[in-house]
Formats: sequence, C-alpha cells, structure tokens
Amino acid sequence: MSNSSTTGRRVRTTGRTAVQKAALAIGAVFLLVGVLGFIPGVTSDYGTMSFASHHSEAKLLGLFQVSILHNIVHLLFGVAGVVLAKTVSGARRYLVVGGIIYLALFLYGLLVGQNSSANFVPVNTADDILHLVLGLGMIGLGVALTRRLAGAGSRNARA
Repeated sequence: MSNSSTTGRRVRTTGRTAVQKAALAIGAVFLLVGVLGFIPGVTSDYGTMSFASHHSEAKLLGLFQVSILHNIVHLLFGVAGVVLAKTVSGARRYLVVGGIIYLALFLYGLLVGQNSSANFVPVNTADDILHLVLGLGMIGLGVALTRRLAGAGSRNARA
C-alpha cells in the first residue's frame, strides 16, 4: 500500500498506478532479455560472445547482436525498472530518462560504424530500430500515463 496526500489529508490507495505497472513490466522484460542473452540456443553463435566488442557475433533470438556487457546492461536496466516502479515519480523518471538513453543509443548506432572499435556495446541495425521504438515508447508511456496526475497536482497547488 502507498500513501498519497490530497489537499493536506492522507488517503490510502491500493495497487499500482498505470505508470508504475508500465515501468514494472518493462523492467521485467529487460530482466528476461538479460537472462535470455546468456542462454545458448536462445542466443545464436553463443560461442562467439565477447565481453564488449563488435566482434561478438552472438545474436539474441538470432537477430539482436549481444555481448556480455550488453546482457549485463539489460539486467541492470531491468533491476532499475523494478526498483523505480515502487513510486509514481520513480516510474515516470525510469520511463522518460530510460527512453532518452535509448534514443541516445539509437543515435550512437547510426553514427558509429558496426565494424568500428567504438561499437563496443555492440549494436546492429535490428538493435538500432529496437532502440528507437523503445526510446519513443518509454518516453510516450512516461508522459502519457502521468499527464492526468501532473495536471491534478498543478490544480491542487493553485487551490
């Protein structure tokens, strides 16, 4: 249960808000993806996986290029989502800031050549498209699912 304050009095609420559910779901998916990246068979060319290099030919689901570092980042991003989903502000922050990070990764993938030593994450075209969709989707969820809450907060502040 969480407590919320409305015009000075304490109100008990139960359950999670939509933004908290979204952050929790996305965090759980990142945890799953991080684990699956370490499972041979789910990750093709598993034997070629390196710690952090574009030389890693391992591909999650045969499509998304991964490395040990890439999988660890997915796991950490998942933990962050689960932890930050405990509060509305944390969930919103996770979705919006996480979305910005994924848009930055999209740009990184466009600007850094796939065979460049700077491609240490590593990323390929499928990753780039996924990062764009994730970035836009996460920001959209973070903003849309808290729009009414933000509007109510500003109305209460003026009252």
